[in-house]
Amino acid sequence: RGQLGLLPPLTTADLARQVAVAHNSPARYAGRWGRPAVNAKGPCGFTKNLGSLYIPVRHGAGKLVARDEQTLQRLQAENLIAVQYAHPETGLPTEEYPFNPNGSPLGIAGLCDPTGRIFGLMPHPEAYNHTTNHPAWTRGEQDALGLVLFENAVSYLREHPVARQC
Repeated sequence: RGQLGLLPPLTTADLARQVAVAHNSPARYAGRWGRPAVNAKGPCGFTKNLGSLYIPVRHGAGKLVARDEQTLQRLQAENLIAVQYAHPETGLPTEEYPFNPNGSPLGIAGLCDPTGRIFGLMPHPEAYNHTTNHPAWTRGEQDALGLVLFENAVSYLREHPVARQC
């Protein structure tokens, strides 16, 4: 998470926190489902081969705050923005409420490090772990379970093993 300084690791020389998570701009708790877009160009192993997600958004403090505009520009340029809140009509990243429930700049909902192994996400994929969690499951509607992110991560690590150090 941004609070730990793990994301984004833009420099190793400067270990100062570059992003943090703050209270939502609307100053209220958000509890609904959203369809954030996935950055297909990014290195994130969790989101490989996904175009969008349909997952619960449940938080009162999820707004990403960057240290400066340069940090946001680098996140974009290096494709480290893994997931963005998207407008349902265009599918494009948005800062418009209620589609972006917390007011994060650039619609940022998730960041990844350059290795693809560290992923910070504000929506809650773990809350969609069974088809009956879907808000329209009784009508037969369902999307890929939130667990697909974790399954992708396992596959990614199998394909890109971490060198062991003794």
